[in-house]
Amino acid sequence: DGGDAKAEKKRNYKVLQSLDMRRFGAQLDKCETVACMAGSNDLMLGPIPDRSGEAVRANPESSENQKLFWALSREGRMQTNKFIQSDGPVHAVRVFDFAMTISDMNNLVDLTARSKDSQGRAYSAGISNNGVYERQAAVKREDTSERGNIQIKHGKYEVLDVFYGTPHSRSGCLYSVSTITVDGSMELTFNPASPIVSEETNAKYADAFVELLEKVVASSSASSSGNFLSNLNISEGSLSLIAAACGAVGVAIHAGAWSEFFTNLSVMKDSVADPKDFWDAFNFWIFFAVGHPLLQPILWISDVLHGSPGPMVLDLVPASFLMANILFIGLTAFSKEFRNALNVAALSAFLTYVGAGLDGQAGLGDFNLQLNDSYQGQVVKGCPAYEDVRQPSMDGFDLDKYQGKWYEQKFHDWTQFKEVYDTTLDIKLTPDRQGWIDDFGVKGPAPDSAKLSWDKSPVANGAHYFLFGRVDSNDPPGILREKGFGVEFPNYIVDVKKDPTTGEYTEAIQFQCLERGGVRVFEGINFMSRNPVMTDEELTAMHQRAKAAGMYPYGAAPEQMHTVARRGVDEPKIDNNWQQMWHAIGFDRLLELLTESIEDGGR
Repeated sequence: DGGDAKAEKKRNYKVLQSLDMRRFGAQLDKCETVACMAGSNDLMLGPIPDRSGEAVRANPESSENQKLFWALSREGRMQTNKFIQSDGPVHAVRVFDFAMTISDMNNLVDLTARSKDSQGRAYSAGISNNGVYERQAAVKREDTSERGNIQIKHGKYEVLDVFYGTPHSRSGCLYSVSTITVDGSMELTFNPASPIVSEETNAKYADAFVELLEKVVASSSASSSGNFLSNLNISEGSLSLIAAACGAVGVAIHAGAWSEFFTNLSVMKDSVADPKDFWDAFNFWIFFAVGHPLLQPILWISDVLHGSPGPMVLDLVPASFLMANILFIGLTAFSKEFRNALNVAALSAFLTYVGAGLDGQAGLGDFNLQLNDSYQGQVVKGCPAYEDVRQPSMDGFDLDKYQGKWYEQKFHDWTQFKEVYDTTLDIKLTPDRQGWIDDFGVKGPAPDSAKLSWDKSPVANGAHYFLFGRVDSNDPPGILREKGFGVEFPNYIVDVKKDPTTGEYTEAIQFQCLERGGVRVFEGINFMSRNPVMTDEELTAMHQRAKAAGMYPYGAAPEQMHTVARRGVDEPKIDNNWQQMWHAIGFDRLLELLTESIEDGGR
């Protein structure tokens, strides 16, 4: 076809590779003199698409283009190694020597040069690569027994560049490139057959040649991990497709729950007169729906960190963990394929986890996300009135007695996290008795949630955040209005247990409920005691009182609540290298300042 490039056309190429074969000759030349012991082998490469070089230059980061480029390089190396290992050079030198003895080589070159078809150009392009300059053997000096390597520095003189050209004025190739690497820089000389190839054409060829190498090398250096994926014959986009497919399966498993959620959300939006009320409630839901999935990889990574083997750096972090992080960050930063797949996988995992929360499979105690969720197959809509759940123990309720420190024993509440422990609530009224403050104390993560890293956490010794509310004079005793995260909802004190001697409150059941447009967005249930530890019998009795209050459909059944872990009141404060580090950088003081600012801002 005259060599014209064609779309979708692929061709096989025969590449004549001339090699340094002097050391393979019969005379076993010691490379101390110039000698002519020629020889070559043929590389069979392809099929290669037409204009593939232009495609690589246009999009060097494409995994398909890089795969083609480096596959050709590896194939050429493999064929060359096979040629050498099979004694090909020895036989090639013998054949060439024999041909020189029986043929008039000079006449053959002359006839080729006079050919009107080839004009002496037996090959379209040729490349002479002398390798790395500093790896060449130097001249053996009289006072030395061995030949060293060529040096680029000689006293005050230094070799900066080396350019050379291969002679092919009579016969040879059309486009000729000679190269040698000096001090890490690849030096290139372009000397085509002139005037067959004009200077303008040669410049275009040189620019395209250099551009191809620069772009491939730059792209390969920036995505060496991507080449690793290519070496595994992983096609472009396949990892992302796999991640997306897994995510689709995860979403499909909880498709019914997602459908129910969006149906309820639509009902809520249509039923709320003020759009701000809808968005405040929905944003409240989103905040915690997102928070729970984000916490899981943090805990997992923490345990991996502290479970990694090897020596410790600064007695804090295993060296193996640091190395693994460097590799992971490098893979993420330099491999677009891996980065895209990681993003898709993260989104898929997030949607699957939230779907499990909507489906009630991710922990009914702390991540039961469904709007108007069901109980024993029956959908329970909206929130009950206080009178529907209030128990007789609330007769004569005294809010002053309710103040003070409470130990949370169990909860059904997705604004809390099952990974924390030693949860306390310290409730007090404001001086004007029109507001109240709940000092919510937590430690985390719990030993069972992060067995290897729980005592390394910056909040292992505790942290506080504050909930604020108001006491509405129009509400019956036992209702506190709670405000946080942009919404306000009632906090029902449903039941209290009194000390028979002092009349002080020793146990309490709280119930918070938020609804908009007849759709229940959130319900929170807390079992609390003045004592840090309760017996199974005492907890069972609390469940029975909650059941009598009609709270089981809202999450008060034993299987729907999470038991708060406790380390022990008399356990010493955690002190280790990590806690000393948090103290040294002022993290504990930062928590104190944050706590004080929140408390002051809520007054």
